[in-house]
Amino acid sequence: MTKPAAPDTATRSHLIAWRNALFVIFTLSGLSIASWVSRLPAVRDELGLDTSAVGLMILGLSFGAILGLVVAPQFLARLGPRGAVILSLSLNGIGIGGAGISAAVMPDPVLATVFLAVLGLGNGSLDVTMNVEGAAAERAIGRTLLPLMHAFFSLGTVLGALIGAGASALDIPVSWHLVAMAVLILLTGIAVVRFIPHEVDTEDPSTSAKTPFTARVREGLAVWADSRLLLIGLIMLGMAFAEGSANDWIALATVDGHNQSNTTGALMFGVFVVAMTIGRVAGGPILDRLGRVPVLRWSALIGAIGLLIFILTPALWSAMLGAALWGIGSSLGFPVGISAASDDPKTAAARVSAVAIIGYVAFLAGPPLLGFLGQHFGILNALYVVLALLILAALAAPAARELTGRFARRTS
Repeated sequence: MTKPAAPDTATRSHLIAWRNALFVIFTLSGLSIASWVSRLPAVRDELGLDTSAVGLMILGLSFGAILGLVVAPQFLARLGPRGAVILSLSLNGIGIGGAGISAAVMPDPVLATVFLAVLGLGNGSLDVTMNVEGAAAERAIGRTLLPLMHAFFSLGTVLGALIGAGASALDIPVSWHLVAMAVLILLTGIAVVRFIPHEVDTEDPSTSAKTPFTARVREGLAVWADSRLLLIGLIMLGMAFAEGSANDWIALATVDGHNQSNTTGALMFGVFVVAMTIGRVAGGPILDRLGRVPVLRWSALIGAIGLLIFILTPALWSAMLGAALWGIGSSLGFPVGISAASDDPKTAAARVSAVAIIGYVAFLAGPPLLGFLGQHFGILNALYVVLALLILAALAAPAARELTGRFARRTS
């Protein structure tokens, strides 16, 4: 990871430029994924796929993302933060543009799946790199920033969805739209990456080019023996499961479980994502004032209460209240888990990779598990699994306690 310039040696303008560049990169990450997702129906129609075939194609994206999380420390070691960001964004661009071309210009489901795996590889590696840099910026600036950075990721997904909806409404071909987005994302990344420090902290064995490859792999695996990291991973598991389950199932649960229309289901999802974005924007100052442990406990509690209201209420207005509390409660788990994993800069990249993998496993395993349970017990009853995981996340919250001297903050 980078060795951030200390506040007493770096000018404030350099630190602010670094922070703002990361805001843009988080936005580009969200934009890249949402650009693809927004045109998925058109891609399905172009390729003539059924639902199961679409699922298999998306599985390529998921496996690529897991691989990206694993190799990200090696990218950082060989290329440094700037090079790793550009490589990751380049892979994103190749994946997005290639998926569009393989769907509309030379239709081939297998080729589209390969390009989606490339997109997943790029976004997975970018996920680790930008979060490691975000944690380094936090330490250098002396303020909690990762929740706000993840809010910019959410903003990117909103922008991607709106642009995709506009392109669809204007009948812009999938290939033109996705290739244009790929070029935009890469050029924007090249423009802002120069504001990211290029130094690599050679004290971190997992990201030092001077360390033999096999040694870097051993260091990366060694972090999994850390009990504190595994408990942070449990927090990530519960919170990521809560976020992912809403992304995948809240609209359908509104329609099937609460007997509402498809439009109302979409509005319910909108309530959730708006609440989550608000929680991430407001989260930094709250974390600086109260500290991670009480914030995580209250977040898990608020999320659990909201989820319980959503499951049990017969009224639409209270279901929306439950969805809002569910979103607020889920908003800080992922960024705070990343921040906690990054406390020790000597092993930050390997630790961030590890907890990100746990979070991604929740995103991947959650939808089919809830779908299986929902098929047999009803989708609302299936959500009790999420409730149990939120309670476990609350119990594991002390593992995320700040290390002494991380940066000055008031804690309770």
